[in-house]
Amino acid sequence: MPDHKDYFNHVQELLKAFIEKEASALDNAVDMLYDATVRKRNIFVFGASHAGIISQEMAYRAGGLATVNPILPSSLMLDQVPITFTSKMERLPGYGKLIADKTPFQEGDVLIAHSVSGRNTVMIDLVKAAKDKGVKVIALTNLNYSKNVKSRHESGLRLFELADLTIDNHGDKGDAAIKFEGMAQKVGPTSTVIGASIVNALVVGLTGKLLQNGHDAPILYSANLDGGDEHNQEVFKKFRNNIFYL
Repeated sequence: MPDHKDYFNHVQELLKAFIEKEASALDNAVDMLYDATVRKRNIFVFGASHAGIISQEMAYRAGGLATVNPILPSSLMLDQVPITFTSKMERLPGYGKLIADKTPFQEGDVLIAHSVSGRNTVMIDLVKAAKDKGVKVIALTNLNYSKNVKSRHESGLRLFELADLTIDNHGDKGDAAIKFEGMAQKVGPTSTVIGASIVNALVVGLTGKLLQNGHDAPILYSANLDGGDEHNQEVFKKFRNNIFYL
């Protein structure tokens, strides 16, 4: 009978697979973010429902980049009541374009788009609208999952088929990982812990490349450290043209 240790073991296996198989994709993603940063372009991150947790992980985060702008439409976040409303909004044609239209996308910006299945209409509409504006898209998805489901978008496209660069989280189809005898549904989703590891690795990689090439890294301090608020205000002031959430 599986127990809690099996979940940790499985996550470690997924992280090992990711490091072995996605090193090149991770390097390329760092290069895209670096190029956007030094050219004073903008960085955005979007995901719906639980995928949106990764957007929040990257935003206004101690040790994170001040210039990552989360796209957090309230109708797609987990504080909705009933929470099932988010699933309806994910599938609503045209809604993703409306979100994109009020997001200050510019040519040369980068969008990190997180969707495990990569099939829902809101993500496809948003990504298509962003690309029409010249935005480069980094997809964080699960290829094993996404390639085995049909798109819900009228185009028939899934996220990985639209992205300029795809990062595969190497998770299980359906996201949950641990199988119990007599239960059809597995237990213990992995996309959040793997996704958070991936995007924080991107932050570390970008910071290193910026510093190595003589650029300032817009890294935030914890607001709970002495001097943290003052430091962050200086960062916000210096990089105000690339920050849209304040």
